Amino acid sequence: MNRSDLNFEVGDCVKVREGVGDPDSDVDISGWQGRVLEIAEDESGQTLIFVAWDSYTLKEMPRSYLEQSEMEGLDWQRFLLLIKDIEQAQSRDTQRDVDEVTDEINSCIGWYSLGEDGKRIQRVLSGVEDEWEAFKVWERYLAENLRFPFEAVVSEYQDEGTLQRGDRIRVQEISLLDDLYGVIVSGKWGRRSIDYPLCDLDVVGEGVNEQIVSDYALWFANR
Repeated sequence: MNRSDLNFEVGDCVKVREGVGDPDSDVDISGWQGRVLEIAEDESGQTLIFVAWDSYTLKEMPRSYLEQSEMEGLDWQRFLLLIKDIEQAQSRDTQRDVDEVTDEINSCIGWYSLGEDGKRIQRVLSGVEDEWEAFKVWERYLAENLRFPFEAVVSEYQDEGTLQRGDRIRVQEISLLDDLYGVIVSGKWGRRSIDYPLCDLDVVGEGVNEQIVSDYALWFANR
């Protein structure tokens, strides 16, 4: 393909023409604006333009579109368009603006990719961007919502330490917050008092505690 024949170059600011929609969501994307990331050609010879949306477009995206994209594993930051569907536009922001808005959006919907579990996690952490802040939010949420005491078993194989997978603990309270292991709970293993990372425990039985601890462990593993 002769790039000199194209009207666009990588880095150009472009805008989506009127009447263009997203085939995956049926959302009208007319007027959405961004920058050309890549120029390619499909099997039939049509020119394709890969566009990264600018901060204004990202901020104006419908919340439902963002949530659906996350849940279905679709990229809401970039879009592949036919060359006939875009036109030249004037730049209206910087990459730093894009990065800031992207971080804001991720802090609000980033966990939706995990489905219903992710929705519950997102409700706990909505607006939280820093990992240590997230740990503190979880500590407070767990303290307010878990019903103590409860029975739990070690869920993961342990390379070191006294407890091993399948050992049972009676969890009594949250004891501290650790920057490596997260929320630490204290309890009884037989007659012995013990502290243990909550992320490595499974609640015995079903109910509120089981779901809360499961959500926390899922977040911890994917953070």
